[in-house]
Amino acid sequence: MKILVIQTAFIGDVVLATPVIEEMHKHFPEAKIDFLLRKGNESLFAGHPFLNKVLIWDKKTNKTPNLIKITKEVRRTKYSIVINLHRFASSGLITFFSGVKEKIGFDKNPFSFCYTKKVKHIIGNSKHEVERNLELISAFTNSTLVKPSLYPTPADIENVKEYKASQYICIAPSSVWFTKQFPAHKWVEFINKISTYKIYLLGAPSDSTLCEQIINSSLNKNILNLSGKLTFLQSAALMKDAVMNYSNDSAPLHIASSVNAPITAVFCSTVPGFGFGPLSDKSFIVEIKEKLYCRPCGLHGYKACPQKHFNCAEKINAEQLLETIAPAP
Repeated sequence: MKILVIQTAFIGDVVLATPVIEEMHKHFPEAKIDFLLRKGNESLFAGHPFLNKVLIWDKKTNKTPNLIKITKEVRRTKYSIVINLHRFASSGLITFFSGVKEKIGFDKNPFSFCYTKKVKHIIGNSKHEVERNLELISAFTNSTLVKPSLYPTPADIENVKEYKASQYICIAPSSVWFTKQFPAHKWVEFINKISTYKIYLLGAPSDSTLCEQIINSSLNKNILNLSGKLTFLQSAALMKDAVMNYSNDSAPLHIASSVNAPITAVFCSTVPGFGFGPLSDKSFIVEIKEKLYCRPCGLHGYKACPQKHFNCAEKINAEQLLETIAPAP
């Protein structure tokens, strides 16, 4: 049996797709499971024990020719089942032309008419995105909530060993969306109150400027900027043994959950009720204590606060974050 899982969205969405891989492997251990994702996310699955192959669609360069190319590759492989977690037309097109008899996906996809099974994707009904994803394969697995899983390799673990000499916390301060991002000066306010732990700032190469801004504005000099210096799996390996990790409502939150690392998720304009909260055994949610008439203002956030006050972030105080750190011995 050959199974294809499709999720060509962003990093966080891909991490939240991993329970589908886990469950399909559990119930079909002899099956060959492939995963189709967008270029740039493939390093998440280096050495993954349950994947036969990772298929990569380059969406940034020659998007349409590459879509045709990957669609032909999928059709040639002759899969038994396609499970499409992506809800947009491009992945629906791949599924439509796959030639596969059993096609499964969400009803929001414009090509869901071709699915043999389609599931409603409803945000705001108290279900986590992982639960929504697992509904797609409930006929095969009857599964309950399963945590995301990533597998840092021994080399990944070795590469971050030098940073584990003392107790530390990790902070991923950035987000693609401004209104999802705890402001830099608020991170500084929090960091200035930490005296015991080493602090590592994590992120992509594009986050380095923000991280340097935070370091330069802070009175705490026990900070190291690691943004752009670690792979996804190396970051996961580092987060796993942290005293605590801090993230916005963004991909690092889900990476922490994938290795059951302690995580504090800061929600600004979005809310946990959308279904993208932390799943680690030790996890905390920090958000504004009062109810705002304008929150949540959207599912994904905005490039600026629509109300121009950004109170959903500005009224979160440093003590709320400090409360989630275990006292140092």
